[in-house]
Amino acid sequence: MAMKVKAVERLVKFNKNDAGTYRYVMQPDLYIPLSQEKVIKEAALRSGVSRGVMQACWDAAGEVIKAWATEGHSVALPGLGTMRFGLRASSVANVNDVKTSLIKTRRIIFTPAVDLKEELANTSIQITCYDRNGEEVKRVTSSDPGNIEDDADTRTDTENTGNSGSGSSTGGNTGGNTGGNDGGDNGGGGGDDGMQI
Repeated sequence: MAMKVKAVERLVKFNKNDAGTYRYVMQPDLYIPLSQEKVIKEAALRSGVSRGVMQACWDAAGEVIKAWATEGHSVALPGLGTMRFGLRASSVANVNDVKTSLIKTRRIIFTPAVDLKEELANTSIQITCYDRNGEEVKRVTSSDPGNIEDDADTRTDTENTGNSGSGSSTGGNTGGNTGGNDGGDNGGGGGDDGMQI
């Protein structure tokens, strides 16, 4: 199996006054979303149990995961990793200023299992390049080292975004990567230009 990626030539601007430059930007070429019914049918075939039993197990697991995660637990998702809830909130220096309005967003945090990360690292990537007119101009098969980005290594449960008062701290992620291609058989390298693949 291989993951399909497309590199599309787009006009990229980094500020309002910038005329922009055409660059090849990579993004996953996603297949159509699979319905829950199709997933359950396939899981039933692979496990040898009836579709009705698999549906009941699926529904029960979903309810248990929701219940335990909202109680503050990190819940195991079999074969995939763990899921937990978190939040982004402003920080304050005075305890009397702590209130729920400091919470900016609630988050669902997924931490992949080692086996899942290894599977992704070992999956080849096929890149199809399209010019600005939508014409296919090149195909590339991956030879990258298969490095996996792990959000769990760089984020905490609560990311502080601060406020205008003194003593606030700013956290979170800005910037990203552009998949700019400057030739060669390996598709070129990306830069840190504020775009996320």
